[in-house]
Amino acid sequence: MALPGLMRIRLFETVVDPVDVFASFAKSESPAFTALTKAVTSCDKDVLELMSIRLRVAVSPAPPLNKVNTWTESAVFAVVNADGVKEKFPPSAATAETVSVMPTFALSSASAITVLAWPGGPAEGALKKVVDNYNKTTNNNVELLYFSRDNFFDKMLADVAAGSKEFDVMLTATYSLGKYAPFMTPINDMINDEVLSTFSQGAIDTQTYNGTVYGMPTDLSLHFLYYREDLINELLSNSSWQDTYGKISKEYLGAAMKPKPADDWNWDDSVASALFFTKSINPESPVPYGTVLQMKNLLFNIMIWQGTAASYGGDWRDADGNITVDSDAYRRGLKIYRDIFDAEATPADSLSYEYAEANAAFGSGKVAFYTQWSAAYADFIKPGEYPAIEGKFTITNQPAGDMGPKTHFHSLGLGINANSDKQDEARQFLSYLGTNEAMSMFLTEGGQPPVTAPIMNALAGDRLDMLMMADHTAKYGKVMNGGTEGGAFSVYSNMAENFTAYWAGDMELDTAIANVTEFLEAEFAK
Repeated sequence: MALPGLMRIRLFETVVDPVDVFASFAKSESPAFTALTKAVTSCDKDVLELMSIRLRVAVSPAPPLNKVNTWTESAVFAVVNADGVKEKFPPSAATAETVSVMPTFALSSASAITVLAWPGGPAEGALKKVVDNYNKTTNNNVELLYFSRDNFFDKMLADVAAGSKEFDVMLTATYSLGKYAPFMTPINDMINDEVLSTFSQGAIDTQTYNGTVYGMPTDLSLHFLYYREDLINELLSNSSWQDTYGKISKEYLGAAMKPKPADDWNWDDSVASALFFTKSINPESPVPYGTVLQMKNLLFNIMIWQGTAASYGGDWRDADGNITVDSDAYRRGLKIYRDIFDAEATPADSLSYEYAEANAAFGSGKVAFYTQWSAAYADFIKPGEYPAIEGKFTITNQPAGDMGPKTHFHSLGLGINANSDKQDEARQFLSYLGTNEAMSMFLTEGGQPPVTAPIMNALAGDRLDMLMMADHTAKYGKVMNGGTEGGAFSVYSNMAENFTAYWAGDMELDTAIANVTEFLEAEFAK
């Protein structure tokens, strides 16, 4: 029976070759081997090839590996499929039959380390390429391990808090870094000149908690302004449209404004343009709505909106730790969404919109512009996928406030499990991840690393989103003060609950801000 070479069995904290395990069982003619063979061969071929399968062998009591091993039918075999569903074989531990087999296992290198990484998407394949190259060019051996995405972070936290050594290198995420920091090894001393030539300081900030760096960033998410270039160009050249634009802006905003290129928009320009391209306000508009807001009570939607408040200087707290949400910056940022919604310049059901719904509105040609995650660009440029906007749209920075354009950004990264007995080997691997070579390969293989402009400019080709990502990371990226705390997700959720209620007209602005302020004070006092 041929098995994928990437598949591994972890036995007594030792990685072994499954083929050798099966050979040992076969020689013994163990009933357990029969059950195990049936379990594995019944798996879908595509599932087996994914490396999302982990075969675990648990035997009690665990015999020394340097002696004859005694196996019993009560051994538990668990196949973990791509969906994280566990099946145990055999179903019964009633048989007391024992067999003796000599350990013929081919053990991995003593320097092998296990990396727990984020499953799925282009980043999974990109990281595998980087790891393969590392293994070929060093004496170390890195193996990749994946959990199901469902409850990934909770399981990882439970494992490291319990002292698990199952993985030496673990996933990190900006918005929950504080949860894992007590169980991770600081790596400030690894942030040398080469690392800073690979990543901007802003990218390093996404992996920093209380002044301590815990991870090397690998995948970045931020926001762009997506806009119909054909419509904005027409507005900039059509005098009749410009006259209408001036009248609408005077009526709604109190001053007759002139249209600007989207690159130069402030938030007043954004609101005026949203009004102009809304057919209920301007019957001559070629699209039904100026923009589309994602206003569902959802924490990721607050991340998108957050750049609005940040552009006016808004932050969760000041340098002394005082909560600063009760501010003009937050009021101005919140009111922008409310004004657009009240003017019906976004679809009426925007209060139920999140990523997919907003993309559908823009991709179908219903709106002139909107703010969205960087990941959407790759979908929109696929030939034939969005004919209504194909060749008609582009991206730029979000509109500016008093502090210029800002965007929320966060990263996934990799850091060291403090429980690991292989600290040196883990540091060596992370050092490699911080090199131009590693991140250049990661980028070309489909990842989205927050690399510096020279690296990105050399490799991004005509991918405008990638070129802009490097620029935005260095110039506009904002991690809120407290955005890497363990309770950051809870903060975003609380903001979503209260700010959405304000946008919907179900809560006064002062009440929403007071509720969020009270929550942040309690959360950060923990």
